[in-house]
Amino acid sequence: VQLQASGGGLVQAGGSLRLSCVASGSTDSIVAMGWYRQVPGKQRELVAAISSGGNPNYPDPVKGRFTISRDKTKNTVYLQIDSLVPEDTAVYYCNALGGLGSNYGEFEYWGQGTQVTVSS
Repeated sequence: VQLQASGGGLVQAGGSLRLSCVASGSTDSIVAMGWYRQVPGKQRELVAAISSGGNPNYPDPVKGRFTISRDKTKNTVYLQIDSLVPEDTAVYYCNALGGLGSNYGEFEYWGQGTQVTVSS
């Protein structure tokens, strides 16, 4: 599975962005996808995830502002970020868990990251 993320950029506080992640390769083996973000000197943190059934999950700090969605026909997962704040500045990474049967969710894949910068 290969993941290609895009959509980052420079945005003013209060604005919105939509990130996209296109999956290719053995996409039938993907059981969940998500978005993480990382700032220098800190651990990568999960900001949104979506199961193969379409159920989203968000950590409390981003609930209400982040929305993850998935278009299986396009093998694409989106992250809509609204009401951006400078603290959202980070590199955002697309993630996928793959593997079926006895290897369910065993494999982890990462995209290359897309920079989001929020100016105050």
